[in-house]
Amino acid sequence: MLEPTNNNELPPIPSKRYFTIGEVSDLCSVKPHVLRYWEQEFPQLKPVKRRGNRRYYQRQDVIMIRQIRSLLYEQGYTIGGARLQLSDNHPKDESRNNKQVVREIRMELEEVVALLSR
Repeated sequence: MLEPTNNNELPPIPSKRYFTIGEVSDLCSVKPHVLRYWEQEFPQLKPVKRRGNRRYYQRQDVIMIRQIRSLLYEQGYTIGGARLQLSDNHPKDESRNNKQVVREIRMELEEVVALLSR
């Protein structure tokens, strides 16, 4: 089992439209077979499938995977408990999701500022 690590230590999400399963695996520190399993367990996780049944994840998918990873590996939830936490029945989780999105956007903006100041 993976050792729990903080999501803040994960690399920033690049500004791309689509990510392959290998890229998402690296961005989230989760093996590809785990990502495929989570697709079956979490209805919110629906990557786009294109030619040859290849998966292409979008930014919101990567953020969702990081949330799932945090719930399972850091906070100790079971799959069922994490699914319940992410369900639409928990409005308090929307604020948590919004905070995560704001954090990601802020990190991206800081990267842009750093690039522009060079």
